[in-house]
Amino acid sequence: MTTSAADEEMLKFYALSARCYITKPIDFSQVAKLVRWIEDWWRVVVTVPK
Repeated sequence: MTTSAADEEMLKFYALSARCYITKPIDFSQVAKLVRWIEDWWRVVVTVPK
């Protein structure tokens, strides 16, 4: 997670095999909401091998 939304940064991380690029909101309540969403994503949606 980063505060940078610069295309150059995104391209650099995707070139390093990043799975996604998430721009961190400035507002703390929005950061907390995003973290909860990421937790839910991994707990509910993502399937990993056992």
